Amino acid sequence: MSFACLWPWLAGGEPAGEPSSRHSEFTTEEQPRAMSLAGVSCLVTGAGGFLGQRIVCLLLEEKEALTEIRLLDKAFSDEALGRFDKFKGKTEVKILEGDIRDVTFLHRACQGVSLVIHTASLIDTLGLIEKKLLWEVNVTGTQLLLEACVRCNVQHFIYTSTIEVTGPNCKGDPIFNGDEDTPYESTSKFPYAQSKRLAEDSVLKADGQVLKDGGTLMTCALRSMYIFGEGCPFLQGHLDKCLLNKNVYLRFSRKEALVNPVYVGNIAWAHVQAAKALRAPQKAKHIRGKFYYISDDTPHMSYADLNYELTKDLGFGIEPQLPMPLTVLYYFSLLLEIVSFLLRPFVRYIPSTNRHLVTLLNTPFTFSYRKAQQDFGYVPRYTWEEAKQGTAPGRGHSGQSGIGA
Repeated sequence: MSFACLWPWLAGGEPAGEPSSRHSEFTTEEQPRAMSLAGVSCLVTGAGGFLGQRIVCLLLEEKEALTEIRLLDKAFSDEALGRFDKFKGKTEVKILEGDIRDVTFLHRACQGVSLVIHTASLIDTLGLIEKKLLWEVNVTGTQLLLEACVRCNVQHFIYTSTIEVTGPNCKGDPIFNGDEDTPYESTSKFPYAQSKRLAEDSVLKADGQVLKDGGTLMTCALRSMYIFGEGCPFLQGHLDKCLLNKNVYLRFSRKEALVNPVYVGNIAWAHVQAAKALRAPQKAKHIRGKFYYISDDTPHMSYADLNYELTKDLGFGIEPQLPMPLTVLYYFSLLLEIVSFLLRPFVRYIPSTNRHLVTLLNTPFTFSYRKAQQDFGYVPRYTWEEAKQGTAPGRGHSGQSGIGA
């Protein structure tokens, strides 16, 4: 039985439908005053990835056009470039292909920009990427980008973080409907989680830094749940295994391990809403220097059951239980890690599962978006039904890039 990595985020996809007037998890008597990105020059890093593409499309759809959107990534697929070309409007689009570790390149990319949305990162839940490279891109790359923002007088910076910054911890302590004030002992030593935590710390500590022209840098971070949607490479991987298993999904998480994944269109919309709020002085003072959990109204379910729910109308099934008891599975993963360690002098063997992944996939871990709604007016733009319809196989695209978020 193979447990492929299930973790998220790079950009993209076209909207699952027109924005709906919809109910949200919480209601407010008064809608927040409309905010705008009119005239803004924005840089989106990881713009060729799963999430980055979707953010760019939403920015290009804004009624009050931005002056310019710069798209930064290691490389762009022809499919992504074609998608951006569909939005012919007043906003100028510039493609910047380069490495986020290149100081000169970053300085050129940030020159004249007032807003940076930083989604670019390497994602790794199995240990496939060397730790040095993971740190160079996720941690050092973020720090270099922040330094470029200070030199180039970029006023607003939004960072795409991850729920893995919080946990689950190695003990598998659950959280039910948590928020930004929920106490939790985060003890994960897994390199990806550590790299994202350090990068997020750098972003939040940079808030208030004095810019070269005497202005002030304002930052915030959005901790996304697991992201699904059209073009999600992780869903495609599980679907491939399902087809090889006679159209039955492999059960890699127990049914009781409830999580609340977020649709790519909604996490992208949260970035747009946060960007608008940072430009509004009264809202900016509440959100700057803070992190926010971003979820939506996707029903709480396990990761394995999410795959099933998204495709069950096509006739797919799912295994009723784990291939072995959870405790046995945990120690089986430990055994594989020991084998990997012993073979290291001779060959690089990466097990198909590890203790971190088993814990992550089998721990109840759900969070509310209440704080984001209160502080900067985030309300999911797409319903669960719209998300399911948009994610159905055959409606999406690959949208995958080497570096992105």
